[in-house]
Amino acid sequence: MYPASFEYHRATSVNHALELLATYGDDAKLLAGGHSLLPVMKLRFAAPAHLIDIGRVSGLDGIAESGGVVTVGAMTRHAEIASSAVLRAKAPLLAEVAGHIGDQMIRNMGTIGGSLAHADPAADLPAAMLALGASVVVQGKGGTRTIPADQFFVDTFQTSLAAGEMLTAIQVPVATRACAYVKHPDPASGYAIVGVAVQLGASGGRVAITGLAQRPMRLAAVEGALASGAAAADRAADGLALIEDARGSVAYKANLARVFTRQAIEAALARK
Repeated sequence: MYPASFEYHRATSVNHALELLATYGDDAKLLAGGHSLLPVMKLRFAAPAHLIDIGRVSGLDGIAESGGVVTVGAMTRHAEIASSAVLRAKAPLLAEVAGHIGDQMIRNMGTIGGSLAHADPAADLPAAMLALGASVVVQGKGGTRTIPADQFFVDTFQTSLAAGEMLTAIQVPVATRACAYVKHPDPASGYAIVGVAVQLGASGGRVAITGLAQRPMRLAAVEGALASGAAAADRAADGLALIEDARGSVAYKANLARVFTRQAIEAALARK
């Protein structure tokens, strides 16, 4: 299928992109790598009248560590994240999860900022952001603000980005190698039917799930059980609003959550 007609704009700077957003408002969408937005445009699930291409804006990519925080530019490609020596040493969970995204072509073109702003409930990166306790940096006409990942993902394809704001960077605290991401991918799309990210710390850890709920979520009951030494994976379905659909019954999905959470925790423990 073909997308509806739109007007194309090439932004030359972040400020230029923000000016275009302010001018066209709800009729405009930002184009980063395109691998999230363009498919839904072709299906007519989205039909922006104005497309603002930020792919050539300088300063929006790159990976650097300073003061215990790794900063990743919003336009950094998944392939670069997956292969980054800095991330593999300082926040290996993010590199591991990026390697699970789609196929090589998608990883070569797709961007971390585009994926997070799109907020697909079956995407891989949001689970890593939640498990790592990461934050996103966003910029608007009123300035810059930092949003913790716990507050960023609001609902299906919805984030806490305000009108006229764009995501410019991701900030990830330096983390240990005791982490893992275990995923059951959809055979057609590569998106997660279920994916579980685990980042262990000195006491307990953070656990996040994608694919089974309306949005990526922390598994608070699992995290509480990890801290107390209880059978954590048994609590994986607690708090998930599971529904029966073509992919399975509520009972089947609850079992998926428990099985993949157990596998992820065991894999993370093996790396301690």
